Amino acid sequence: MRKPGYRVGVLSFANHPAAFLRPGTEPPLLTTTAERVDLFARAGFEECFLITFDDQIAQLTPLQFLERLGAMSVQGVAVGATFRFGHKRAGDAAMMATYFAERDRPFVALENVSHDGERISSTRIRTLVADGNLELADHLLGHSYELRGVVEVGFGRGHDLDFPTANLAVPEKLLPKDGVYAAIARHDGRDHAALVSIGTNPQFEGKKRTIEAWLRDFQETIYGHEVALRDLRYLREQRLFASVDELVAQMRTDLEAVAFPSYG
Repeated sequence: MRKPGYRVGVLSFANHPAAFLRPGTEPPLLTTTAERVDLFARAGFEECFLITFDDQIAQLTPLQFLERLGAMSVQGVAVGATFRFGHKRAGDAAMMATYFAERDRPFVALENVSHDGERISSTRIRTLVADGNLELADHLLGHSYELRGVVEVGFGRGHDLDFPTANLAVPEKLLPKDGVYAAIARHDGRDHAALVSIGTNPQFEGKKRTIEAWLRDFQETIYGHEVALRDLRYLREQRLFASVDELVAQMRTDLEAVAFPSYG
């Protein structure tokens, strides 16, 4: 419990360190910067320090890194037990504990959390998202994996097929595997049952991955508006049908997965 008058903050990198150290090898992000800040706020953090990992940061010795924290008037720290810091990851939680103990400041090293005997990690969650297992990914995250994007003008095929869809700008984060998903779409403070297609749209020889969402009981034109998709649940793979009529018939079957009322 923090002392009266103190504020709780979080320090995070604005970019993945691997993007600077080994460009091209960095893993796909699980959250955009905006999403990460939102999650920090929901968790109760009052301050957020987003630092760009660059050569200046990469060259800091562990002691210099700790002194930087001191310069920020940090009065106590909590990190993961496996946390490493400083040049070539030379500093660890034990070193940090000693540093703060010598200054009579509290320090906590939080142990890993496991599920079904396996450590919960970003790598594990990335694998689940990439495999389309969003239900377990959501459980391990403690919140729903979201896809947010501004609605863009598409090709209008959905409207022609009597299934008008919102075409979302693809966010800079990991997308679930290609397929059709049931989901909840949030727009302008309201939730709507949704059917979501992620992929290249093989029926129309698409080349680029897109996100298209059909919202139940929704007729508005919302180009330029943001839509957030959550509670994504995999229904089926994307595939090439023998005809457009067969595609439409399958889409009508897919609608059974979202045959529940819109949310207020």
